[in-house]
This record gives sequence, structure tokens and C-alpha cells, in this order.
Amino acid sequence: MDLTAERHSVPLSDGNHIPLLGLGTYGDPRTTPRGTALECVKLAIDVGYRHFDGALVYFNEHEVGQAIREKIADGTVQRKDIFYCGKLWNTFHPPELVRPALERTLKALKLDYVDLYIVELPMAFKPGKEFYPEDRDGKHIYHHTDLCATWEVECHPYFTQPKLLEYCRQNDIVIVGYCPIGSSRDASWVNVKCPPLLEDELLVSIGKKYKKSTAQVALRFNAQRGVVVIPKSFSPERIKHNFQIFDFSLTAEEMKAIEALNKNIRFVELLMWSDHPEYPFHDDY
Repeated sequence: MDLTAERHSVPLSDGNHIPLLGLGTYGDPRTTPRGTALECVKLAIDVGYRHFDGALVYFNEHEVGQAIREKIADGTVQRKDIFYCGKLWNTFHPPELVRPALERTLKALKLDYVDLYIVELPMAFKPGKEFYPEDRDGKHIYHHTDLCATWEVECHPYFTQPKLLEYCRQNDIVIVGYCPIGSSRDASWVNVKCPPLLEDELLVSIGKKYKKSTAQVALRFNAQRGVVVIPKSFSPERIKHNFQIFDFSLTAEEMKAIEALNKNIRFVELLMWSDHPEYPFHDDY
């Protein structure tokens, strides 16, 4: 696959295209300073990113939208150049609430449309004003609904999803792989017992060969397989760093060696919702 910084999109079945490398925009609203997403998205657009992954529940879509609009206004990009993915939160799963939730996202972004809108999690919370509804005992209040929905797929060298990838290829489905470098160690939703992906000896050795970091090797691995990757960072240096995966390519032997690292382990466990009656929410393919 011939990938460049300017041209690294893959076609979707409806004729549109999605960039293989995107920027995740999540930041804990309790600890992330205001304006962080705004400045980081503007920087990312200047670096070359055209794909942005956001959500209403991140509480920063207004900043992401402002960044996109400012870079359109100064002539850096046009709206058609940007691919924005929004997400339906757990309290909006009933069919009649989906459109209003999307309209809230569009109002926050101050954009006319999003390019992709997905279900954030395969479970429903009680609809209402609270995004994380709880009962008197502090337990989350779930809501029964028919979840005929698609969940974006965790994908990295320790969880390569070979059967799912092959199925999707046969059916012209593009995988968006979250946690592509497996770097978060937040114990509330990550299995911290998993070995740190970025310390893997094989990835380190391949990185040394190309004078690249293990994160860049892991991102290149999935992009080279046609898997969309959306690493999250609010660090200007890492935003630039993660985009520098188009000036080298992995050999067929290196791709096979990285695929062999598969341990069929997920970093994401969402332990804070382990009392959900259908936990775990998805089977390993």
C-alpha cells in the first residue's frame, strides 16, 4: 500500500474515503485545561492530520469544531478535506433520541455534518440529563434496549484481530482500531496487567532499524494493513511524532513478525461498568 502524508485515505463502501491516521481528542474534562483541544487540533491540521475522532461525552466538541472552522477560515483546509467522527453516548440509545444527540454534536461543532457517527459503547444508560446516571448506592443505572449496533474495534500488535480483519476485507468494511499503541494505563478502564506494548523487544528493534519509535512502528503496522488508527494525544510533540509514519514502510517479513506478537489480549476492559448484566460486551474474534 502506497501511503504518503498527503494521501493515506482508504475507500469506504459508499464511495467516501477515510484517512488511515487520525487524532483522538478525548481529554478528561476534570483535568484538561480549557483550550487544549482547540490548540491541539489546530496544530494537528497544520501538521497534516485530516481525521479527527471526537464525541459529545468528551465535552470539548465546541473546541474541536472551532479549531476546524478557524483552519478553514485561514485557508489551510476546506471542509471536504476534514473527516470528523462523532459518537452516540449511552444515554441516547433509544431510536427517538439518536437524531437529537447528533444535532447536539453538530451544534457544538458548528458544522453542517459529521463524516461518521458511531455508537460509542454497546450498552445503554438510563436516558436523561445525566451522562452517568447513578442510583442512591452510586451504581450506574442501565437501560434495556435492542443494541443492533456496531462497535469500533480495539486493534494493535498484541490484539491483531486477524479473523475480523479478513472478514472485513471480504465485505469491504474498514476497521477503525482504537488504542493502536496501547499506551494508556488508566486502571479504571484498562487491564494494567497487560505487558506494555511500547516496550516490546521486536518493536524496539524494528524501530532502531528505521530510526523510529515503537509507537511509530505500531501505527505503521496497522496503517499498512489498511486499519485506521486514531492515537490520542494533547502533546504537540507527540502529535507531530505520531504523524511521521509515512516516510518508511515495513517489509513483508516484519509485518509477519509483528502479526505473530498477537496475544489475544485487550487493554480495554471498562472495569467501572463490570456490573453490567451483559459484561463483557464483546467476544474476541
